[in-house]
Amino acid sequence: MSNPLHTAQINTPDGVIDLGRGDPQFSLLPLELIRQAAGMTHRESDREILQYGAEQGGGRFRLALADFLSEGYGFPVDADTLFVTSGISSALDLFCTLFTLTGDTVFVEEPSYFLALRIFTDHGLRLVSIPTDSSGLVVDLLEEALVVHHPSFLYLIPAFQNPSGHTLTQERRERLLAISKEHNLLVLADEVYQFLNYTIQPPKCFGAYTDMENVVSLGSFSKILAPGLRLGWVQANPKLIQRLAGCGLLESGGGMNPFTSAIVRLIIESGGLRQNIDHLVQVYFTRVKVMDESLRRHLPQAEYVSPHGGYFFWLRLPGIDTQDLRQHASAHQVDYRPGILFSSQGALRDYLRLSISFYDGDEIDEAVQRLAQCLQTQKDNAASP
Repeated sequence: MSNPLHTAQINTPDGVIDLGRGDPQFSLLPLELIRQAAGMTHRESDREILQYGAEQGGGRFRLALADFLSEGYGFPVDADTLFVTSGISSALDLFCTLFTLTGDTVFVEEPSYFLALRIFTDHGLRLVSIPTDSSGLVVDLLEEALVVHHPSFLYLIPAFQNPSGHTLTQERRERLLAISKEHNLLVLADEVYQFLNYTIQPPKCFGAYTDMENVVSLGSFSKILAPGLRLGWVQANPKLIQRLAGCGLLESGGGMNPFTSAIVRLIIESGGLRQNIDHLVQVYFTRVKVMDESLRRHLPQAEYVSPHGGYFFWLRLPGIDTQDLRQHASAHQVDYRPGILFSSQGALRDYLRLSISFYDGDEIDEAVQRLAQCLQTQKDNAASP
């Protein structure tokens, strides 16, 4: 039975290092920054933030966010192209509600973020996977699939993809945009890791193409500030934004998270968000190097490419069913996420995902050693008569 006093979504047993966790370490959550902004919000005595919010999101917050994104993305962002959400998960759920019917087809990457797949499945959608490689979505195969299927939308993670860490190249982005225009294909780009780049700058985000009515960029404060804020945004053509803002959910309940938006607005305006991102990039890049070195030392048989951004290492262990191996990992007090979770086709059984977000360098190194010991134990057992 779960502990009713727990407040976090994931609670790892004592002593276990769970490198499957895709959430930030508690020490990286900027409590004091948020506390100060919340105090400033109260001192402003703006009671409107306690009222039902504007459907599209508070105007002052969207203006602050537009300024921040303009600087971070390197191109002008108009507040009219922004719609406030409760995070990317709520945005995906809203798009499923408004743009699909049960039984419709949606395209996803192979592999893809496993909890997005769950949201689509909850809506009764049929998933068709499009393969990826080290350059991201294989656009040639997308075009071939469009001859056979008529999807409601394509969902992809173009920068530092979860779980693979790969980034969609500029050339493929341009081809994807042309194909989406030709086929009137709605593209939902989950760009949650766009700001978490360590060694390369990703191409311009899909938010640069709001002149197109079928291209959507999804952003979130979960990875760059704190997931418990449940705050994010959609960036898209104003016509599409108005369709979102005019739905029954928002007409009834008002815009999402007006109170939290007011707090985050002050964090943005103070420069605190930019400083927090800079700190996270420094910390996470150090951890990427630690995990890379540890994997090379303790798991030399693993096939992977060290990520240039984001949270995740995507490993292939040839000949190993990582879902079966996971059943033995608890005995070594280590955990991860097996590759099959990230496949809409029940494939990728010899892959696994490791994260650098929740543990510091020493714990990461210890966890990799435990995983190597687990793997060796299973090989020894298999070789025993």
